[in-house]
Amino acid sequence: MTTENYRYRTSPLFLRNQFLGKGQWKIPNVPKCTLTAEELDGLRLIGYDRAKNGNDKHFQRMVHFFLYDYKFEDIWADPKKRMETLKKYRAILTPDFSMYLEMHPVLQLYNTFRNRWVGAYLANQKIKVIPTVNWGDESTFDFCFEGIAKGSAVAVSTYMAHAHSTCTEQKEWFLKGYNEMLRRIEPEVIICYHTPFPEMQGNIVYVDYELSSWKHDKDDLAKAHETEPSEGIRIVKRTGYVMLDDVFTKGGGSAFGGEWRPSKAEDERFLGKPGDIINSTAGKGYERDTWIGEDGRAFMERHYTDHNQPWAHSDPHDHLVPWDADRGNPLPGEPINYPGGDFPTNFSYHLKKGEGTSMRRIRFEERNTPEENRFKTISEFKWCIHDGGEVAFDWNGKSYGVFPKVKPTPDSETMILIGEDDKEETCRYYTTIEELLEHPVDGVKLREIITQVEVTDRMI
Repeated sequence: MTTENYRYRTSPLFLRNQFLGKGQWKIPNVPKCTLTAEELDGLRLIGYDRAKNGNDKHFQRMVHFFLYDYKFEDIWADPKKRMETLKKYRAILTPDFSMYLEMHPVLQLYNTFRNRWVGAYLANQKIKVIPTVNWGDESTFDFCFEGIAKGSAVAVSTYMAHAHSTCTEQKEWFLKGYNEMLRRIEPEVIICYHTPFPEMQGNIVYVDYELSSWKHDKDDLAKAHETEPSEGIRIVKRTGYVMLDDVFTKGGGSAFGGEWRPSKAEDERFLGKPGDIINSTAGKGYERDTWIGEDGRAFMERHYTDHNQPWAHSDPHDHLVPWDADRGNPLPGEPINYPGGDFPTNFSYHLKKGEGTSMRRIRFEERNTPEENRFKTISEFKWCIHDGGEVAFDWNGKSYGVFPKVKPTPDSETMILIGEDDKEETCRYYTTIEELLEHPVDGVKLREIITQVEVTDRMI
């Protein structure tokens, strides 16, 4: 045997046997983590991909791994590489290696092992470590909570299971594992990345990453503010912010996001019997027709209004409605205008003529409640605009519209339009949602008020 071969086969990074735990799988133990009120005060997180040497102004934060796996594989392959930098941060959450439901069970077990091994390694380097907990279906419960001391502080993410995906089975999956975690670990405190569900019990520190995007890299939003707990949920009366470059993060649950289901009353109009024309009244009082295709999903919607923006919409105008291949949700397209008033009236050619397929117009009376229309988080607003949803809202006695797929000129690319009703001179066009959120609405950035405005109409 050569010296090179001997070194390879006996390498600690090859054997990974330094931190043998108990039980069948000997999953490494992460030491119990206790967090003081001072350590949680003004809590902010920073993604591992941004925790770099020289980024010394953020060392008071905790490092998280709620990112795509490829962004932190290096901490498994070569944990020494970033160790001196990581030691400077307040604490490190263990890597959230994916536990998607579609994964082979051996990979789920392997990723649990990797989560705990890195945690044990970090703790061995005298770093404060908070175990990140993730799970698959019930078959993973035999190993996915191993290696975490009873009563330890833990971290979880609701991002993939949150209501923005409108996939109820994702929420059910999350809560089943979450409740099992409470039973087995009895955590002293739970750092929750993204909005907690009302059903979640425990001492929860809610961390809202939206208020700490790169836009707020230099300002002082670190100070925690008091929040009242929702009914049925005990939340520690402080909240924090996470720095994040990429809004579209990963977590657990289904890799495909589950099957889309309407989360608001008016969204039900996007589903129906093939051939139906679903007529309904929008929040602003105008009529609309939604055409249902052969697969039972909307393929087009007509709005009998110009949305008080006649320079951007004709009355009526249409939106084609493709569907997202991954998340399975409707994605309304740009407005199809008919400035001359000559608009088509028959879309039966979109349907394959077969048994039970006929064009019939039916009335749909469901209307969103004010609470359903309201944007609970900036993230929810971003997803609405990202998916092509048009929004109308009132603020300080003025009415505004946001239209994400409008062409400033017939030959230009689509942009996001925002402006007051019937006042073209107030309209501005933006290429990104981040730029839109910086738009001043009556002297205040849209970002700062979008969860407070009265949303009078939203397309999705």
